[in-house]
Amino acid sequence: MKTIHVSKIIEAVKGLCMEANYDLGEDVLAAFDRALETEESPTGIAILQELKENARIAREERVPICQDTGLAVVFAELGQEVHLEGGLLSEAIEEGVRQGYREGYLRKSVCDPFTRKNTGDNTPIILHMELVAGEELRIKVAPKGGGSENMSGVAMLKPSDGLEGIKRFVIQKASEAGPNPCPPVIVGVGIGGNFEVAALLAKKSLLRPLGSENPDPGLAAVERELVEKINALGMGPQGLGGRTYALGVHIEVRPCHIASLPVAVNINCHASRHKEVTL
Repeated sequence: MKTIHVSKIIEAVKGLCMEANYDLGEDVLAAFDRALETEESPTGIAILQELKENARIAREERVPICQDTGLAVVFAELGQEVHLEGGLLSEAIEEGVRQGYREGYLRKSVCDPFTRKNTGDNTPIILHMELVAGEELRIKVAPKGGGSENMSGVAMLKPSDGLEGIKRFVIQKASEAGPNPCPPVIVGVGIGGNFEVAALLAKKSLLRPLGSENPDPGLAAVERELVEKINALGMGPQGLGGRTYALGVHIEVRPCHIASLPVAVNINCHASRHKEVTL
């Protein structure tokens, strides 16, 4: 059995919050390069080049990629052979976010839904915790901006709508999003489970590296088809026209009730931020 003091968790999460906001992943940068090979719009090409330069400045000068440093969404996988000392895991993760946003000079974006009064420290966070085998604690921090999150949607389709109905819904949500989520985007799709599980599957799919495919060949083909059809809408980078609106479509699937066909779409902006650590 491994013993982990919560002070290590606080320090790890604090660092992840800053790194996620300063250092855009290599998978996203590689996707920019691939897009530049196919983009035909001069405006689209210029935007993609500016996004690469923006990422370089953020990484080298340790400043946020975007002024919206996001609501902190954290996925924690706790091995059942891990013993925690010094406090609660949830409180340690939240304290790490609190310190990371303060010390990293990251914008605090959490407020009361009615009064709109800011909580002042970017908490409370969104925490998804899972108990797994082993003696490790794996933490993924994925700050999510409001502009892209607002373009999300869940539909409880009829089973008879089938795969074609799912495709129509995904394309519809991308079309409705337009320039709002700061494209080029990554489109997360969750299929199955129930109302809340479909949404969680869509969000978790965004953690997958860009350029990877679903291990199921049939779903991988659907991902490629949806990318092509979404990009064929011609909205392009920042919604100003071009071939590159979606850098990828990621699908996650889970069995559902015989009377239901839940599907959720969660769109991520080009600043696809997520960092992880294993303790």
